[in-house]
Amino acid sequence: MLILEGAGFFNFAIGAYAMIGGVAAASFAKTMHLPVWLAVVAALALAGLLAAFTEVGVVRPIQRRSGGARLPALVAVIAMLFAITQTAGLLFGRKQLPGQQLLVIDPLEVAGAYVSGPMIITMALTVVSFVGVTVWVRVTGTGRMLRAVGDNRPAAQLLGLPTGRVRITAFVIAGVIAAFAGVSYAAKGGVSWDRGLGWALLGFLALVIGGSGSWWAPLLGGLILALLQVFVPFYLSGQFADYAILAIALIFFAFRPRGLITRQVRI
Repeated sequence: MLILEGAGFFNFAIGAYAMIGGVAAASFAKTMHLPVWLAVVAALALAGLLAAFTEVGVVRPIQRRSGGARLPALVAVIAMLFAITQTAGLLFGRKQLPGQQLLVIDPLEVAGAYVSGPMIITMALTVVSFVGVTVWVRVTGTGRMLRAVGDNRPAAQLLGLPTGRVRITAFVIAGVIAAFAGVSYAAKGGVSWDRGLGWALLGFLALVIGGSGSWWAPLLGGLILALLQVFVPFYLSGQFADYAILAIALIFFAFRPRGLITRQVRI
């Protein structure tokens, strides 16, 4: 949502940032024998640099040459996704790496079911991220400028707003959050270099289902996808999970392309 709000398109490279977070943290801890938290910090920094390069070295020059068009930039970030994926495979190897445990938390029993420690950390990180971003956008001057840039970039430039700095900030913050999510998710069962595309598609579908009318809308879409991934294999079989996700995506594309939560007027 940060990049969508500020740049007007979905950054498919966000899945690659998440993959880099998990793979780089695991590789730094395993091959360089760094402490877990130092390896995680290094992985987050790497993802932030990649996100900044995506905006400065890819999106910005392409939009400048295309007169601000968003479609060429969208295609460019998809190419960036594949470039990061293949580079990660070359640098960190093409085998699955074990995820790094950020904290050791005992499983929590809820209504007879057990929630693992990594899952508790992932859920806590999700809530903290959404709350933090919502407060940042609504309270801080940079956050409000981000919304202004997303609404009308030429007008924001005429008003003298630092559009370049604002967009870089949005890309970097989104990249670091995605990388942290990749680290926490990898702790459940490992991570590999080819996970970026799948995560990017799931993120896009969560946005399609939830809509863009609220910062919490993609989270709602993600919860719906998660329920499908859990209950469809339980009641039917594992092979139907992907079909169910495809079916609900087609339904939303056809009958509610703006998602469940839409914003009519912004002031």
